[in-house]
Amino acid sequence: MLPLSISIGNKRKMKECVMLLGFDNAFTCIECSFSLSDRFMPYILQITIWVSLISFHAYADISFESSSDGGRGITNVKSALQNIFAESLVDEKDAFLQTFSTESHYVRSVVSNAETLQHKVSNGCSTESNCLLKSEPSDVEVFRIAGTPVGHLYSRLVPLVLLLVDGSNPIDVLDPRWEIYLLVQERKDTQEDSLSRLLGFAAVYRFHRYPGSTRMRLGQILVMPPYQRKGYGRFLLEVLNRVAVSENVYDLTIEEPEDSLQYVRLCIDVERLLVFDPIQQSLESVVSHLKQENSLKESYMCKYAPPLSAVEDVRKTLKINKQQFEQCWEILIYLGLAPINKYMEIYQAIVSHRVKAEVVGKDSEGAGKQVIDVPTEYDQQMSFVMFKSQNGESSGIEMADNQSIVEEQLQKLVDKRMNQIKLIAEKVSAVHRQ
Repeated sequence: MLPLSISIGNKRKMKECVMLLGFDNAFTCIECSFSLSDRFMPYILQITIWVSLISFHAYADISFESSSDGGRGITNVKSALQNIFAESLVDEKDAFLQTFSTESHYVRSVVSNAETLQHKVSNGCSTESNCLLKSEPSDVEVFRIAGTPVGHLYSRLVPLVLLLVDGSNPIDVLDPRWEIYLLVQERKDTQEDSLSRLLGFAAVYRFHRYPGSTRMRLGQILVMPPYQRKGYGRFLLEVLNRVAVSENVYDLTIEEPEDSLQYVRLCIDVERLLVFDPIQQSLESVVSHLKQENSLKESYMCKYAPPLSAVEDVRKTLKINKQQFEQCWEILIYLGLAPINKYMEIYQAIVSHRVKAEVVGKDSEGAGKQVIDVPTEYDQQMSFVMFKSQNGESSGIEMADNQSIVEEQLQKLVDKRMNQIKLIAEKVSAVHRQ
């Protein structure tokens, strides 16, 4: 079970939320991304929400010291929670406890008619995790569910999505283009009865791309807290990559990935690209030219971007889109410039140029373009003059007062990107040395 304890009132910050995750006698304390503060303002109360990892039902234990309407009326707490957790919320504690036996095979029933995509024998551990299951080998499988069954299952997963996926909203289960990929583990209990446990899931949407192809977009991915940092998230991403390749979709994208997810994604894709022959000659050429450079002019930066032919080869074969490939390309160059310290100044200039292009546009480096509003008695929005200064000379227009702030923020983004590149390069290099 996953107990979620929330205190609301003047004794704690309104948005503070702590979750205690209990499983196999191991407990972890994490912050969750879900807030109930504004819904229950009249109360000084504590809500403990228990979520079953077997049937994904929830039960709310509510206690409060006092309540007052504050002129806005007193909230019906049970009703408000029901609106959030929907049919997964069980009213009575005894009924909730009974679900542990009556629905012990819920996950197995869900996947009984699902499509099996991947099977892997694993102890559930990555080389860098302190695994609780090390002595208990398990079978891990990935199943795909599409169509009407998506809604039945996802309705029970909504509370976990709201609680654990930052900034996420429930998917539209009535849209048939949604698919759910389930990562399921088969384990033996004390009576040697096999139990199916849901370790994590991914929700993928299929877009039509004219004229006759589709694009896969990963909208949500979650590994249940007791199983995080054990390599299961990476395994699920790798399965999605294989699905995209085997079904020959146009590409696979991720909707606004968090930093931790993007880190894993980049590690996977860089490893794939290191052994992808069609781009090796172009990569070696770029690295060779950079090693011969003493300094870089801004106008030459584009020479070190991946060629269009490589971008297309990677998309067609590996289903990696252009934006993702360009980030991978930076890391591939970093790996090729060993020892990197000798070329760090030149390399950082390339990264800085790309970051600035992403944030403020490719023509931001003093291209000299200016737009000036011209007073008029007619439509003011249609009255302006655009001009461009020649040969890099000053335009005579003073820079905005916040230019120094913009530059400072850009430098922070560059530093963040450089740290990410170094971490991924170290991780990938360590894998290849094994």
